[in-house]
This record gives sequence, C-alpha cells and structure tokens, in this order.
Amino acid sequence: MIPAYNAEAVIGRAIESVLSQTLVPEEILVIDDGSADRTGSAAQTYGHKIRYIRQDHTGASDARNRGIQESRGRWIAFLDADDQWLPDRLRRQSELLDRRPDLRWVTGNFYRCQCSRNHKQTVELAKSQGHKAIEDLQGAEIFDSYFAAHLLGAMGWTGTMLIRKDLLEEAGLFLPGQKRFNDVDLWLRMAYRGARIGYIYEPLAVYHLGVADRILTLHRQAEHIELFLQRHFQLADEAGMTESFRPFAAQILGWWVGQRMADGDGRQMRYLLKKYRELFSKSSFIKQCIWSWCPKTGMLYNRIKKSIRTRAQGRPDGS
Repeated sequence: MIPAYNAEAVIGRAIESVLSQTLVPEEILVIDDGSADRTGSAAQTYGHKIRYIRQDHTGASDARNRGIQESRGRWIAFLDADDQWLPDRLRRQSELLDRRPDLRWVTGNFYRCQCSRNHKQTVELAKSQGHKAIEDLQGAEIFDSYFAAHLLGAMGWTGTMLIRKDLLEEAGLFLPGQKRFNDVDLWLRMAYRGARIGYIYEPLAVYHLGVADRILTLHRQAEHIELFLQRHFQLADEAGMTESFRPFAAQILGWWVGQRMADGDGRQMRYLLKKYRELFSKSSFIKQCIWSWCPKTGMLYNRIKKSIRTRAQGRPDGS
C-alpha cells in the first residue's frame, strides 16, 4: 500500500519496486492524499496493475488508514511514495512467516540513501552494530516484543513492515492528525497487545533521505515528543508494561535530543533534559547539558567518536 501526496516525481519508482518483487503481491493500492500535482496521472499510467484511490488531503495517517480499510488481503505491507522496496522484500518475509505462522507482524533491515550525497547508501543495522541483536535472537529470527527489538536497533521502519490486517485493526490503526511518530505510535499499541515480532537481517528496502517535505525535516517543536511520551506512559501503564516502555522512552527521547543538537537548538535540549531528567543516566544528563550550550562542538565530538568506533569494529581482533 502506497500513500502519496505531491509525489509525481517519485511515485513511479515506488510502484516499479513493488511490481519488481520476486513474490508478487495480491494487490497494489495507491492512496492519493489530495495531491495538487500530477501524482494521479503518473500512478494511473500503470492501469490495472494498481488500484488508484483519491481522497481529500487529510494527512498520511488518514491515507494509510484508507489503504488498510480498502485492502482485500490478510496482510498489509507499507511503502511511502518517495521510497522503494528491494526485489526480495516480500519473499524473504513470507518465508519467515511460513516458518513461524504464529507471527502477526514482521519487519527488517534497510538502507538509508543519502540522496543529496550522490545517493550514498548505508545499511541501517550493520553486522558490527547488530552483533548483540543477532546473539539475542539465537537463530530464532523472533523478538519477544517490539520493545526488545527497538532497544537493539532491530525495529525496522514503516517501509519494511508486513502486518496482519486484523492486528492493525485491533490496535486502532494510525492516529489521524498526529504530526510526528504516527507510525511508532501504532507499533507500540500493537506491542502492548503482546505481539511478538519477526526480523529479517538482509536489507529489504531503501529509505530516501533529503526528500523535500520529509516529516523528519518538519514539526520539530518540543510539544510533539512531549505529547507522544505522555500518551504512551499512560497507555503503557494501562497495559501493565511501564517498565518495558521506560527504556524505549529514554531511547527515543535521546534520539530527539540528538536531532535538536544537530539543529543547534540548545534551548529545547535543556528544556527536555530537565523535564525528563529521570530518563537519563547521570553522566548522559551532564554531557547532554554541556553540549546544549555548544551543540556544534557536541556534533563534532559525536562524529569523531563514531568514526573511531567504526574503525575499531573493522579490525580483525576488534581492538
């Protein structure tokens, strides 16, 4: 299912990547969320190969929900119009589901494409980074919860999710109008239901960065992370999963603070660090507070640290 908004320039790439699957899907839905360009015309050139549905512009959550409701299949796979699947995406995940018919959702690894840097691709979960995750799986290809997968970096992304339609419906679908974390919000509601999750380590899709109007480049106000955390602390408590959610909350808040450091927004960093002090270790809290006064220096420090760690991981002895 492909939600699209003003995606005339990229919708063809997305559709072609689905048509090129080694395991052909039962149907391809393109939900045009009221595009003002020629997205519809570009999509409809594929004729009967897709189902094209147009609606008024109400946002990504509504478009995805429309696709879920219109779908005739038992399983739903997602792809944003500016991204693409790799050819074996559906086949690899289907083979895992054949081995483990008890699973109701599965995700997987992917490439990030630095579109503004000559389309340089980097794998999201490299072998050196994923060693602990691989050990934790013990060859079973299954995580007991989305929380466990996320903490190990094996949470995939919307473009690698394959989910039973009934699980999506039980969890309540995507939350209309939510500006940030609308996908993670739904994954967490499925996690509260105790659903185990499968994971494929081979990259399954390409997530294109540097695309105009990407959500990651919009909606950076502190209120978005605050509303998300408040909502899910309550939902986790109601599900009796607060202790499972807290490490996740610390991880995603740490990511948000890091993004604001990259923006040079030290004021928001200090606000969030102080408000959610209990989610940070003492050393992390102190370090982040220092960087909030000189975010450019903090970014340079992190880049150097990452470079040293990457070189060390590439040595045969790991030293």
